[in-house]
Amino acid sequence: MVCLVSRSGRELQRYNNMGFRQVVGCVPYRYKADVNGNIMSNELEVLVVSSQKCQKFMFPKGGWELDESVEEAACRESLEEAGVIGIVEAQLGQWSFISKRHGTYYEGHMFPLFVKEQLDLWPEKHVRRRLWMSVAEAREVCQHWWMKEALDILVDRLITSQQQMEDIALADSN
Repeated sequence: MVCLVSRSGRELQRYNNMGFRQVVGCVPYRYKADVNGNIMSNELEVLVVSSQKCQKFMFPKGGWELDESVEEAACRESLEEAGVIGIVEAQLGQWSFISKRHGTYYEGHMFPLFVKEQLDLWPEKHVRRRLWMSVAEAREVCQHWWMKEALDILVDRLITSQQQMEDIALADSN
């Protein structure tokens, strides 16, 4: 069972030693599949969500709270904002940035989330849109430079991993 209410408020919000609010996000991804869910290729798809305030797209992200690990925060944000559940993989990086809307400093942590389940109902379904798209499309629509950098790191990581697997398979066949 999934909780259908998003956390709100800043009482449990984490701040780093410089006073930057800490936020955590994910790049939800999967490999393109047919209508029966069978993986068709190594073609990567990523999930973006619309902002609550406007219809600009980004990856799910939100505040990291005192009562959770950074990985738990990543899972929670992906569930609340995008309605997906999956496996949080090794951190893609950490960025410092200034919020355009508030003019305040943030520290952002990004993780890949290999999506295992997409829910029909999720906490922010009525305030956000979610869209699966290609990496190239996501780079075009994503509004945050630091999220685009995280996406590039994920793609490089997955390509390297795929190449290593192919090298192992080739070595085994010889």
